Amino acid sequence: MLFFLPNIPMNLYIISGLGADFKVLEKLEFPPQYQIKFIDWLIPQPNESFDSYIHRMAEKIDTTKEFCLLGYSFGGILAQEIHQRFPAQKVIILGSIQSHHEKSKLIKFGYYSRIPKLIPEKFFNEKNFNIYAKLRHLIDTKNPKILAYFTVRNSYYLKWSIEQIANWKHDKSPDIIQIMGDKDIVFPIRNSHPDYIIKGGTHLFPLTKAKEVSKILQKIL
Repeated sequence: MLFFLPNIPMNLYIISGLGADFKVLEKLEFPPQYQIKFIDWLIPQPNESFDSYIHRMAEKIDTTKEFCLLGYSFGGILAQEIHQRFPAQKVIILGSIQSHHEKSKLIKFGYYSRIPKLIPEKFFNEKNFNIYAKLRHLIDTKNPKILAYFTVRNSYYLKWSIEQIANWKHDKSPDIIQIMGDKDIVFPIRNSHPDYIIKGGTHLFPLTKAKEVSKILQKIL
């Protein structure tokens, strides 16, 4: 007698961008053989190290069976760090960088000047959020409700996260699949050699170019 085991979906863990929840990625379509699980941002503990934070984020992953990771923006950095500690079958990063060599001049300046460390926590308040939203709307007019996607606004979390991005050191890994937009000003494509390029894609391309990104995901997952 033959027994057939049912096809069990593989877990695909997704980490969104800095301060963002799942809404910025909700238009993406994934292959049916994956069980989608979003990992929500945690608020860092006082003076928590990046390594400690990575392990706390990884606690939400069932590492007893094979899984895949997908990270957007800062979430892409987290996905790669988790992969280093708990290897995934596949790692895909959207609008993110593979190494510190791919950082923009502004982020590199932040590292050498230590400005992120010096910025007071109170800088990350609601008033400045609204100013940021208006500036982003001037750059990307298709997203007038940008604040709807950025729901994690804890001032300590934001300051801490920006410091981690500025200080991040990582070497490029050949097993990371990188998808970038050619109009991204947060992580400019000129500093990277991505596997896939989204034409006309700003940093919010997973939202504005969801169909194109979904086609790529169907192919590589």
